[in-house]
Amino acid sequence: MLHATSHCHHDSRLPVGTLTLDHRGRHLRRKRLITDQGDIVMVDLPEAVLLADGDALVLEDGRTLTILAAPEELYAVRPGRHCPLAHLAWHLGNRHLAAEIGADVILIERDRVIRSMLEGLGAEIQEVVAGFQPVHGAYHGHAHGHHHDHGHRHD
Repeated sequence: MLHATSHCHHDSRLPVGTLTLDHRGRHLRRKRLITDQGDIVMVDLPEAVLLADGDALVLEDGRTLTILAAPEELYAVRPGRHCPLAHLAWHLGNRHLAAEIGADVILIERDRVIRSMLEGLGAEIQEVVAGFQPVHGAYHGHAHGHHHDHGHRHD
């Protein structure tokens, strides 16, 4: 069994394997997983982290496992003629939905009630299958795995 005890972002070392996980599965602290190659890995991190596509888990011996975003069934939401993207983002945020926000598109998990609401607002909706990396808001904390100190406290 492999043991992952730390993580890093976009590691350049040649990985010994990959772990393909959906966006919920990439929120890890302590969990037993099976790599895409069939190896068992025990993830035991000091704190919960949110891993992104391309990040890596570091094994006890220094080798790495690359994290891959699993394809997920999503809606690609685009603004209509009379409904700007910011307006759509506000409605989605008001409902506390996980969303990946791009310059001209918002990706969300499929939900027919939300789709109906968005279409009623004038949005254009397309069903897609893609990796999903939703933005995490102010209440999520700093669990993406980076530490920083910019001179003030977050109490």
